[in-house]
Amino acid sequence: MSSKNVWFITGAARGMGVDIATAALAAGHAVVATARDTQKVTAALGEHENLLALSLDITDPQASITAAQAAVDRFGRIDVLVNNAGNFYAGYFEEISDQQMRKQMETNFFGPLNVTRAILPVMRTQRSGHVITITSAAGIIGQEFCAAYAASKFALEGWMESLRYDVEPFGIYTTIVEPGFFRTELLVEGASSIWPELSIDDYAERTTATIAAWKSMNGQQGGDPAKLGAALVAIAALENPPLRFVAGADVVAGVEQKARLLLDQVDAHRELSSTMAIDTSND
Repeated sequence: MSSKNVWFITGAARGMGVDIATAALAAGHAVVATARDTQKVTAALGEHENLLALSLDITDPQASITAAQAAVDRFGRIDVLVNNAGNFYAGYFEEISDQQMRKQMETNFFGPLNVTRAILPVMRTQRSGHVITITSAAGIIGQEFCAAYAASKFALEGWMESLRYDVEPFGIYTTIVEPGFFRTELLVEGASSIWPELSIDDYAERTTATIAAWKSMNGQQGGDPAKLGAALVAIAALENPPLRFVAGADVVAGVEQKARLLLDQVDAHRELSSTMAIDTSND
């Protein structure tokens, strides 16, 4: 890819998406910034000759195709896709309604699939590109009160790890980004955070306490999204970008602990795990 690339960023009207778009523009790249409301994109990023603000509901496959075509019509290509848009359905599994669970998957999982499906033909034609998908620490480490959210992010991780093999022959890179707690609008009630619809007495006390705890963390997160935006611009410029980028010291510690736990669990039952082969001695 050249030093000036075309970035296509979803969820670019607020939160992390604004900082990623700002960093890409500052580095001299062209940016296609998408959100449901283009006026909010323009309000957040301003007017810029290298900026194209587009309305996009990522849960609408046809809208993704239309947005991808508009990007190509304006800039001629798409070099970097950042799947950033998403939301957070919080709660204990039994208190999250079936409809909420499905909405969580529709936005956080099927949304990025829609956008990527629309843009990959462009990248394949170019024989170059980079798909960056923002998952979460909850995409590699299960967490309390995150049953729906973690499920959607774990699904993204599996898809991205497998997508790599599909697109590498066409010169297309993939990178999973796992942010920890960054000071974005993810925990803003009604903006990105949605609380459980159902109520079960056994969970009531814990649910009340956990919601209060989550609300208290809003605005107190330690991660700086501007620094993450700059880091992604640097990663996209690498000759061999990483398959996974763990973003934040809190996630680094968590992933290290998870890796050790996995190895410990393998070792704990290695002998039993290794006895599953069909016995062919009597064949």
